[in-house]
Amino acid sequence: MIRLFRHYLPLPLLLLILTEAAVLYASMYVGASLRFTGGEREYFLSHGPIFPKALVFSLVMLGVMTAFGLHQRDLKQEGGWGYPARFVGSFFVGLIVMLLVFYMFPDLHMGRGVFSLVFLFAFTGTALTRLIFVRVFRMDALRRRVLLLGAGSRASKIETLEHDEEGTRKFNLVGCLPLPNGDCCLNKTKVLKDQGSILSIARKYRIDEIVVGVRERRNGGLPADQLLECKLAGIEVVDLSSFFERETGQIQIESLNPSWMIFSDGFQRGSFKDMTKRIFDIVASGLLLLMTLPVFILTALLIWIESGGPILYRQERVGEYGRAFNVLKFRSMRKDAERDGVPQWAKKQDRRVTPVGRIIRMLRIDELPQIFNVLKGDMSFVGPRPERPFFVKELTQKIPYYPSRHTVKPGITGWAQIRYPYGATVDDALQKLQYDLYYIKNHTMFLDLIILFQTAQTVLFGKGAR
Repeated sequence: MIRLFRHYLPLPLLLLILTEAAVLYASMYVGASLRFTGGEREYFLSHGPIFPKALVFSLVMLGVMTAFGLHQRDLKQEGGWGYPARFVGSFFVGLIVMLLVFYMFPDLHMGRGVFSLVFLFAFTGTALTRLIFVRVFRMDALRRRVLLLGAGSRASKIETLEHDEEGTRKFNLVGCLPLPNGDCCLNKTKVLKDQGSILSIARKYRIDEIVVGVRERRNGGLPADQLLECKLAGIEVVDLSSFFERETGQIQIESLNPSWMIFSDGFQRGSFKDMTKRIFDIVASGLLLLMTLPVFILTALLIWIESGGPILYRQERVGEYGRAFNVLKFRSMRKDAERDGVPQWAKKQDRRVTPVGRIIRMLRIDELPQIFNVLKGDMSFVGPRPERPFFVKELTQKIPYYPSRHTVKPGITGWAQIRYPYGATVDDALQKLQYDLYYIKNHTMFLDLIILFQTAQTVLFGKGAR
């Protein structure tokens, strides 16, 4: 993993993005060189240098490919036709976006012949790049070799991270060294019986990283001298909480110690950071409002035709520092959705949702009026989703650290929304809180941009909608 602007990115993914950027950029020069020779090339250059055209083309295509879910944390391809369809679809949408760019910025325009060659080389080059990367980085020889120190219930969770949902190995858990008089909750085949110092064992198994999964570290519970010896020998030593943060993009509450939150980097606030985020919120919300104004009008008309007013739905939510505010949404349920006055979780195939409501929920259009909450200052464009006071009170009693999510403004979209499907249980709320804590700890504008691009993917493919 590489930490870029406080956010963890898998090294294969970062290398893939950089390689694709180089391929897309070079495609412009290759296409122009093959299409124009001699005097024709001078004529083409007289209409402007290639550099800005190549740069814009690369940025547009990388943005569209990210929105189509082609730059995920795990380099894997879906079975069937899903992955090829997304890849082809991204280039089709990229073509449309580039035509709009040519229309709005005539200086970037190029002839149909050269543009066709550029697109052909870009499509072929990125397709070959992806085939090579997926094959190369699935080789076990490139996996980090991990040694786990401690075998208790907290440490045993690491076994579930070794493979992704499709069974592809993400790292190689060589084994674990249980401490004397400690519990052992791991698979017995993973327990190493070797004797000697931790450094000698690590060298024997060619260990790249040692994960410390020991809860009790006082009174000799942690072999600090031996771990320091490993650290000085060039073997990376990390805490279990930091390992989970890096590998999952969430802060796992079960393995969390308050001291880790206090002394770890992150959770930073400042007037300059708040000001830049506020400026970003206003600009992004204003642009989105202008682009979606026809959608606003059409949605309001459809809701009115279907069931009359009210068109907007106001609901009390808990915001920054626990302050309550009224969130705005397009009404997607019947007027008597909570006739008994008791708040209810939204369910899958919820019968309270109207036909128009089901469509606007699937496309996330029902969230658009929250733009006005952002402009007012109650919400941010990106942040933890605001929850109702009734559920906040319930979840605060059941989930540790739950009030921590109210230290920042809630958002229209967030890290938990793109990483975890729609939830309607306490366990779902716990999983989302772990993603929210990661966002609060590592928030930067870079992470906000990643969330916005992946939100576009969620909207395009309807993930998690209810």
